[in-house]
Amino acid sequence: MKRRELIILVGGALAWPLVARAQQGKRIARIGLFLPPLRNLEVEAFLAGLRDLGWVEGENVHVEYRDADGDNDRLPALATELVALDVDVLVTATTPGILAAHRATTRIPTVMIVGPDLVTLGLAASMAHPGGNITGQTQFVTEIAAKRLEILASLAPSMTRAGVLLQRGNPLNHSAMSAVAAAAQALKVELRPIEVDVPGTLESALSAVGSTSMDGLLITEANVFVTNSSLVAAVVDKCRVPSIAAPILASRGAVPVGYGVDFTAMFRRSAVFVDKILKGANPADIPIEQPTKLKTVVNLKTAKMLGFEISPAVLLRADEMIE
Repeated sequence: MKRRELIILVGGALAWPLVARAQQGKRIARIGLFLPPLRNLEVEAFLAGLRDLGWVEGENVHVEYRDADGDNDRLPALATELVALDVDVLVTATTPGILAAHRATTRIPTVMIVGPDLVTLGLAASMAHPGGNITGQTQFVTEIAAKRLEILASLAPSMTRAGVLLQRGNPLNHSAMSAVAAAAQALKVELRPIEVDVPGTLESALSAVGSTSMDGLLITEANVFVTNSSLVAAVVDKCRVPSIAAPILASRGAVPVGYGVDFTAMFRRSAVFVDKILKGANPADIPIEQPTKLKTVVNLKTAKMLGFEISPAVLLRADEMIE
């Protein structure tokens, strides 16, 4: 063997362990992602957002996934489990998820994909300067609920009684109903609150809505409705009146019209908060954001199945139409 080839061979043999050790010693950031249910499309949007910012799963970041499978009672245990793994940042959504994260840690930075008003809950000093370990994106469900009633009135111009579907015991019920009541007074619409137990039996939910007389149905922003499209579809089919809920439920065919935040876009945007934290930013100094754009989805197929037409006024405001 020539001397030069021997040097290259030996040098390569010596260099490989050094490269391997360097790769093994490379810092891989760890994200703890726990959600009421893992939604494939939304989680993929989050990962795509990370990739856009240079964070590639399996290369320089590792995501620990935890799925509560729709059972909010499991969220505290999942949060505690991820805290025990000492992840660099927790990522979650909804009021139950944020409360679980807060109880599990006030040390590990936490990003809220979408959730409640942290200032009102006492978990942030202000929107501009949260001051704690939680930042992210919030939606004011009271404003959304009031706007949904206005759109519902356009769907059903002769509506005088509107059912309002609520999850029994949800802490946001009071504020949501107060906002809807103000809108209802202006529209001269009588509200018929319908509280259902979720989780609970479908039969009991259908019985509750079936005994309520209404001309239209508003489904509130409770996470259990957003994630349980089959329940909402069954309720809407039982009522057989114009109905409105979150956009994602209209996309899935559970309701004819959806209005509210674009969850997929918010999942993607949450990667920006994670990126800042992994690069050393303090969540206490990262402003909490509100969605800049709300979305209207019209599902003509569902409306036809329920036996009514979508008014031109609602069709004109649609960002997405499903036929």
